[in-house]
Parts: sequence; structure tokens; C-alpha cells
Amino acid sequence: MVDTINNLWVLIAALLVFTMTISVGFLEIGELGEELDFSLLKTILMTGLALVVMAFVGFNTAFAPTAGGFIGHPFYSPGFFLGGFSTKELSATSGVWWSMRHGFFNTGLTPATYFLFETAFAAVTLALVGLVVLRKVKLASFVGYAVVYFILIWNLPAAWIWNPTGWLARRGMVDFAGGLVVHGAAGAAGLAILCQIWREERRRGLRTSPQVPFKLSPGWLTLSILLLWVGWFGFNPGSVLAFNSEAMVVVITTFLAAAACLLSMMVCAYVLTKHELQLRPLYAVNGILMGLIIITPLAGFVSPASAIILGLCGGPLFLGAERVLSRFTWFSDPAGLLAGHLVGGLFGVSMIAFFAQQRFAAGSGFPKLPNGLFFGGGGLAAHQLGVELLGIVTVVAAVFFLSFATVALLARATGGITIDADQADAPPQVPGALEAT
Repeated sequence: MVDTINNLWVLIAALLVFTMTISVGFLEIGELGEELDFSLLKTILMTGLALVVMAFVGFNTAFAPTAGGFIGHPFYSPGFFLGGFSTKELSATSGVWWSMRHGFFNTGLTPATYFLFETAFAAVTLALVGLVVLRKVKLASFVGYAVVYFILIWNLPAAWIWNPTGWLARRGMVDFAGGLVVHGAAGAAGLAILCQIWREERRRGLRTSPQVPFKLSPGWLTLSILLLWVGWFGFNPGSVLAFNSEAMVVVITTFLAAAACLLSMMVCAYVLTKHELQLRPLYAVNGILMGLIIITPLAGFVSPASAIILGLCGGPLFLGAERVLSRFTWFSDPAGLLAGHLVGGLFGVSMIAFFAQQRFAAGSGFPKLPNGLFFGGGGLAAHQLGVELLGIVTVVAAVFFLSFATVALLARATGGITIDADQADAPPQVPGALEAT
């Protein structure tokens, strides 16, 4: 039976998540310069492509009943383009999507509601992948990659973990709102694209990858983190898929983790720099983001106190990862996809087996998740850790391989995915513009 309140709640959450995709473009502009209008165009295109491709087949390959736990059935009702021209309801029978019925999540969401919510997640995940594109990759190449991404690359981890018939879900793996499905997988995909970029740069005779410089714009940075933080209100609490008391707990754990990581980042940065004037807004923004990333896979399973502890871990974790990754000269990652989303997302997923509490998990729709090791979980928690690590290894490997194969094929078909340095630095030509005389 359709639950009107739950549908309204998840629709609002979906709209908040949709704002995050274009907000990622604001973040790039805030970090790398106001002239980087490519970032805004890229994220706008990602939003439109996500809606069309996911409606065509991507929603089914991720969330229809799976074939052997591997991939969703592409022809499952309502079918291509959510039923196309059919006047029937967007449902196989009762108006409720199959996994939202009794026996699964039992939240009474319609196919349209669930489609919009998950499509918003797919869009923002690709926006995160695009953090490594910057001024280096042709827009047409990234669009070609996006089509494959919304049909297969994003969909496989979603089908394995978020689809209750997925093979990892059946083994007991959980990832509340996407520490692995979103952030970790985005990092793996971005790393694959960076490998292809470096292959092409090396063919040009470069010994190191040209680094994209920072050009901070505090106004854009502040706007981006405000929109992303508010958007996360839909990202995590909406992932309960129901308007209940646990959704309100998730609001608190999400915001506390972000605030704790903000403070942790600022303290750690001060200790490292020894000077208050060097505590730029970028540290604060990265602190908030890192806290939000870490809590994402755990938000529905942990207490507010655990959220604060996890957030406090984020500052040294990010700065340590950034310092290690900065030693590599074959890629440029100034927006922190690898240090933030890859490292933070995988750390958060692995912490489920340590911090989860069964009572919180039950309210989020996961009553079988055991208490973590820090809460007396014992052997069950140790088994959960093994399952989470299995998921991390398989998802990262699969997404990296599929992404690298996709961009390598695109490069072969188009003569390379990267833009020459002189083209990257040239100002854009406006069609129909008259030259000044």
C-alpha cells in the first residue's frame, strides 16, 4: 500500500540531493577559480543525462529484481522510459515498487518516488567523479563516459548492495547512504580516469602531470558548502526511506559528524601550520565535507556520540591522506576526490563493524545488522567486518576496471579523451560573437 507521508518525505529528500550535483560545480569554482565555467556546464549536463538514461534503463539495471544477484532485469516493469507511453500506473501491481513492499523495506514508496531519489544519487556520484576532469578532459568524452556510467558502472554496486536481491546484500553487507556506492566508487572511477589522462600525457612526452592550481574564491566556497550541507539533509535522512523517528536521529548524526570534523580539521591544520592566518576557508570546507563523507555509510546505524567520534577522526585522516597523495606527480587532484571521497568513504564503510548499534539499525530498516565490536558484537561484528571488506575490494576493483575500459575505448575511438595544454588555456569561443573593431 502506498504511504503518502513516506513518499512526500523521500521526494523532498530527492530534490535536496539534486541540488548537490550542481553544488559540486560551485565547489570547483570556489577552489579553482571563477573562470572555470566548464564545471557548471558539466554538472548541469550530468543532471539531465542522469534523468534520461536512468529513466531509459539505468533504474532497472540497479533496482529491479536481479539476475543471480548481479544486475537488475532491464525489462522489469515499468520498463524502458518508466513505461513509455503506457497509461498504466508506474507499477507492476499495487502502485508500490517491489522492494518497498512488505518483506523488504516496507516503506510504501511508488516507482516514481524511488526513481527520482536514486537518480539524484547517481547524478551526484558522477559529479564527484568529474572532480578529476577539470580542464583536462574533453566534454564530449565525459558525456560518452556518463552514458555508460548510468547504465552499468554506477548501477552494479547499487544492484549488489542497495538492491535486497544483490549478492552482497544477501551476504549481509550494508552501506547506509553510499560510503562505498557513492563516495568510494566515485574515487575508484576517478582514479581510472586519472590513469587514462596520465597515459595520454606521457605519450606527449610529459614526465609529470601538469597540476591544476588553486585559485580560492571564499564566496563560492561558502555557497557550495552551504548547499552541500543542506543537501545532505536529503542524502542521509532520506535514505531511511520513511518519515520516522530514526530519520530524525540520522539528521543529528549527520550534522554532528560534519561539525566535529570541521573542528578537528581546523585544530589539525593549526598544529601543522602554526599560524592562524594560514587557516583558510578551504580547511573548513574540507572538514565539513570529510565529516559528511565518513558518516554517510553509518548515519542510520550509530548514536550521536559515535558520530562525533567518527567526525573527530576525519581531520587527521584527510590531512594525512592528502600529504601522502601529494607525493605522486602523475595525477592532479586539487579538489580532493581521492583524499576525501575515496579514503573517507572507505573508512566510513569499514567502521560499520565497529560502531553500529542494532537498535538504530533496526529503525533504518536493517534489523539483522549486529552490534559493532565496540558495543559487544563479538564474532558477529568480526564477520560483518569481513563482509564489508569483501564489498570494498570487489566494488573498487569492478568500478575501476569498467571505468578504465570505458575511457580507454573512448580514447581509441576519438583520438584521446584529453585536451591539449594550449586548448585548455585558450579562452572559449562564443558562437556568433562579433569581433570588436
